[in-house]
Amino acid sequence: MDCRLSRGSWVPVAGLVICLLLCACVVDLVLAQIRYSIPEELEHGAFVGNIAEDLGLDVAKLSARRFRIVSGAKKQYLEVNLENGILFVNEKIDREELCERSPSCFLHLQVVIENPLELYRVEVEILDVNDNSPSFPWSEFNLDITESAAPGSRFPLESAQDQDVGTNSLRSYTLSANAHFVLNIQTRNDGSKFAELVLDTPLDREQQKKHEMVLTAFDGGSPERSGTAVITITVLDANDNVPVFDRAVYRANLVENAPRGTLVLKLNASDLDEGSNGEVTYAFSGHAPLKVRELFNVDPYTGEIRVKGVVDYEKASVYELFVQAKDRGPSAVAVHSKVLVDILDVNDNAPEVILTSVSTPVQEDAPPGTVIAVISVMDRDSAENGNVDCQIPSNVPFQLHSSFRNYYTLVTSEYLDREAVPEYNITLTARDLGAPSLSTRKTILVQVSDINDNPPRFSQPSYTVYVTENNAPGASICSVSAFDPDSNQNAYLSYSILEGQIQGMPVSTYVSINSDNGNIYALRSFDYEQLRNFQILVQAQDAGFPPLASNITVNVFVLDQNDNAPVIVSPLPKNGSVATEVVPRSVDAGYLVAKITALDADAGQNSRLSYQVLQATDPGLFSVALYTGEIRTIRRVVERDATRHRLVIMVKDNGQPPLSATVSIVLTVVDSVPESLSDFGDLTLSPQPPSNLALYLIVSLSTISLIFLVAIIVLAAIKCYKDRETISGYNLPPFACCCCGGFQPEPPPEVFKKSNLNLQISSATKVPTNCMEVNGNSTLSQSYCYKVCLTPESAKSDFMFLKPCSPGSTPRNNEAKSAECSWNAQSRCSSVNNGATTPNEVQSEKCKNTVCMLLVSYIPDCSGEQHLGCDILPGRSQHACPSDFYAT
Repeated sequence: MDCRLSRGSWVPVAGLVICLLLCACVVDLVLAQIRYSIPEELEHGAFVGNIAEDLGLDVAKLSARRFRIVSGAKKQYLEVNLENGILFVNEKIDREELCERSPSCFLHLQVVIENPLELYRVEVEILDVNDNSPSFPWSEFNLDITESAAPGSRFPLESAQDQDVGTNSLRSYTLSANAHFVLNIQTRNDGSKFAELVLDTPLDREQQKKHEMVLTAFDGGSPERSGTAVITITVLDANDNVPVFDRAVYRANLVENAPRGTLVLKLNASDLDEGSNGEVTYAFSGHAPLKVRELFNVDPYTGEIRVKGVVDYEKASVYELFVQAKDRGPSAVAVHSKVLVDILDVNDNAPEVILTSVSTPVQEDAPPGTVIAVISVMDRDSAENGNVDCQIPSNVPFQLHSSFRNYYTLVTSEYLDREAVPEYNITLTARDLGAPSLSTRKTILVQVSDINDNPPRFSQPSYTVYVTENNAPGASICSVSAFDPDSNQNAYLSYSILEGQIQGMPVSTYVSINSDNGNIYALRSFDYEQLRNFQILVQAQDAGFPPLASNITVNVFVLDQNDNAPVIVSPLPKNGSVATEVVPRSVDAGYLVAKITALDADAGQNSRLSYQVLQATDPGLFSVALYTGEIRTIRRVVERDATRHRLVIMVKDNGQPPLSATVSIVLTVVDSVPESLSDFGDLTLSPQPPSNLALYLIVSLSTISLIFLVAIIVLAAIKCYKDRETISGYNLPPFACCCCGGFQPEPPPEVFKKSNLNLQISSATKVPTNCMEVNGNSTLSQSYCYKVCLTPESAKSDFMFLKPCSPGSTPRNNEAKSAECSWNAQSRCSSVNNGATTPNEVQSEKCKNTVCMLLVSYIPDCSGEQHLGCDILPGRSQHACPSDFYAT
């Protein structure tokens, strides 16, 4: 035995030895259970035991492992110091309040330790100390005893009550000295003592009517405590018959919670006397405890014992009732009997569910078997009424395991997904096995904490953005949006543009992005003519650890604006801003005088051009085609018409607002077309020596033509590559697009209805496939070489004519004399006469007439767009060519 007292606890010196014997703390580790014993009334901080040492635990790890104790009592009487593992008294314990008069009193504790989970049961026995003195229900007892009472007659006395138990309870009685009475002390079934007053010598009323004596009750504690009561005996005249009970001991069964007024049993006593001496009355005797008087009632006339209060089996399973009967005669003597009432248990207590430990939230990647909560269940009923079964719903990813009797652990049965279910409300149902069964429901909230297991997701697979050119730098062009099903930092997204290049420049010089909201801004003004579309790669990344990211492609298309005015490329002005052409006086109405050719760098409707005459010397003589720009005669030229006419032609695009350009053309009416002209600029200028001027003109025009030709070849190659699929839809070979070389489909006859030409395609094997014989039906029938480009929309194809040289013309230099009229397949053109020479002869004949031409035309490509095409044909120098060579 070992007695442990906390420092500063006060124990009376007189009771120190007894305290050392009673407050021994016994540690009994059997089946994970420890028992201590302490006396009641210890002050706060009193030592109970070193529970950490008794359990073999490391004191340094108590806090880390969340060491704690759980008590089923309403107050937390005991507590543990986590720094040294000592179990101490937290609140003063009153054994009489805690266990009433129960012979044994225990505090049941549960020790819970986590990481790993360990459970221990601890029982602390509360030992009684002698802190209550015996006391009588009344300070004075009055007894009426007839003088005829025979020696040996017994008179029960009111019992003293002592709240202590064991040796500290009531031990005995003493009676003060007197001449007639002695005490007889008896013991009940529960071990309590009661006294009877025994008549030792007969009474003589005539000698002494009253007797007074002192009854003392004392307990067995140390120090001894006592209580007294005064007994006053009045001697009565004789009533020689007393009532007699039909039973010495009565026994009855009573169901707990029986309603008030329920009949327990009926007493029966008889008296042989007559009259008032034979009328019996019933009452509780002085031995009946106060608790019995609160629960039961005795009818004084019928002897019926009925329920007065609430009978609870959990407080007491049997009650002992002491009753008496006496007649109403003078000097009536009471007789006593005992009633034993057995209380039958009913299932009137629902199970109690106590959450000992709850670990929440739990991570969604927690492995199956993770402990979520420790649960204890109690039922105050007995037998089957106290057996409890616990269950949880089957549709949750959790399981309930029974560790030992009335203790359960709630664990995970599978991996959790916070994005699917962020929290669980688990209903625990505890049901006893009584009839009818009682149950208790307890809801456990389990929250699932997030991990970064979901990458950001964009709201759409890709983005397509349309931006009008000439946009303001810094303007927002679009916004991308992503979401992340995770939470908190794992769902916080930042946007960025991945490294890349656009036309050889870093993408960061073109666009930027707001990292918080995904707004994309243009850093420069876009030009449709330089950049039509580009792609950027946007990344959304969360703030989790490790971070997760997703990418998406943003396709940006630049939309055209009408920001380029048309540019007139044919006819080229001479001597400033005026172009000149000659018109034979003998031409008929509809004669093609010239063709205005213009370019617009814009696209779509912004590049669709229309032509109109703004000013004319004679508005009724010449007209311009609205969409082709062809200038034709409206009627024949008569003698009274002026020889010089000035036309101002405006070329306007179809944009909003439209842009335009103008060109002035001077038309000279001549009787016949000269075979060679030295200059087209000013008809009044005198001839200049051809040596230097011709050379300058040839070099300039050749350079310009070469640049145009290279541009057309490059543009045609790019367009053909992009539109290869489109061409295949027309069953044309790829090389047939956007150029005049290669195989071209045969144009329909209606193309040439207004050209006053008779076209005959040669079938000779030696003639290039794109050469034909062109015979005019007018006075200007000559040998022409053509260049043609036919698209699937053949009605829109342009036909380029070559003005022939006169047969009698003379070449200006020796190089012109050696020029061949028959070109190879790459030149895509050959000389064609008016019938004097056959196609076979054309192929091999040397060029006797020097021919030259600058071809300037809109060449339709396969997509319907137009490109500038130009070529310089072999022949004499450019400055010698007549102006009407620029015909389409």
